[in-house]
Amino acid sequence: MDGNQLRDEVVAAIAARLVAAGSPPVCLATVLVGDDGPSHVYVRNKHRKAAEAGMVSRHVELPGSATQAEVETEVAALAADPSVHGILVQLPLPAGLDEERVLDLVPPEKDVDGLTERSMGRLVRGRPGLVPCTPLGVIRLLERYEVPTSGKRAVVVGRSTLVGLPLALLLARKGVDATVTLAHSRTADLVGVCREADIVVAAAGQARMITADHVRPGAAVIDVGISRTETGIVGDVDFAAVEPIAGWITPMPGGTGPMTIACLLENTVTAARMQGVDIP
Repeated sequence: MDGNQLRDEVVAAIAARLVAAGSPPVCLATVLVGDDGPSHVYVRNKHRKAAEAGMVSRHVELPGSATQAEVETEVAALAADPSVHGILVQLPLPAGLDEERVLDLVPPEKDVDGLTERSMGRLVRGRPGLVPCTPLGVIRLLERYEVPTSGKRAVVVGRSTLVGLPLALLLARKGVDATVTLAHSRTADLVGVCREADIVVAAAGQARMITADHVRPGAAVIDVGISRTETGIVGDVDFAAVEPIAGWITPMPGGTGPMTIACLLENTVTAARMQGVDIP
C-alpha cells in the first residue's frame, strides 16, 4: 500500500479541484516553536506539498525561548485572521509551554490537525468537523486499495488521542462499519487478539512489535508507528516477516507518513469550505 503514490494522487486532485473553483486563495498556516530538527523537516514538507496543491502558505516561527504569552498571541492572531483557513501548531512544543492552552485557541473550523477537544468531541458525536490527519490517512489507504471493512474485524494497537482512539472511531463509523477492538500494552494475549483480525493497525510506537505470529494470512496490516534505531527508521511492524503473510501491508517509511500530509491538505480544503469558500 504505497502512501507516496496515494499522497501524490490526493495532491493532484486537490490542485485540479482548486483550479476548477477559480483558484481561491486557500491558506494553511503553521506555527513552529524551537529548533527541533525533525519538526523543521516536517513543516517544510507540508508547505512544499501545499504549494503543489495550489494553496497559500503562511509560516510563523518562534525561538525555543518564546514565552507562553508570545506563542498564544501568534496563534490567536491566526485564529482571528479570515484569510487563514487552517492552523497547524507543530508539536511537541518546547518544555515549559502548555500545549493544551495553545490548542484551545484554534477554532474547530481551522483545526486542520483535528487535535483540539472540540474537534475530538465532534468526532465522537458524529458531527461534521475536521479529524486527525494520520487516522484519516489510514482510512484513505483502506479505501484506495479496496480493503474490505464492512463487518470485518479490526484491531488498533495503541490508544493515543493522536491516532488510536480517533482511528477506532473512524473504523466503526457508518460507511466503514468495521467491528473494532482497541488493544494496548495491558491487553491479554495480544497475539491471539490480532490473529482474529482482518485489519491490524499498529500504532503503539514500539519497534517491530507486530510479528508474523500476530497476523492471520491475508489480513491487512497498517503500520503507523515510527522508531529511530541504530539501523534507521523502523515501524511497529516487522515488515520482512509479515509481508509474505499479509494481504495488504504499508511500508515504513512510505506508507502512512505521506498520507498524513495528504490528509492535512484535504482537511485544509474542508476547513475553507466550512468557512464559506466556494469549492465544489
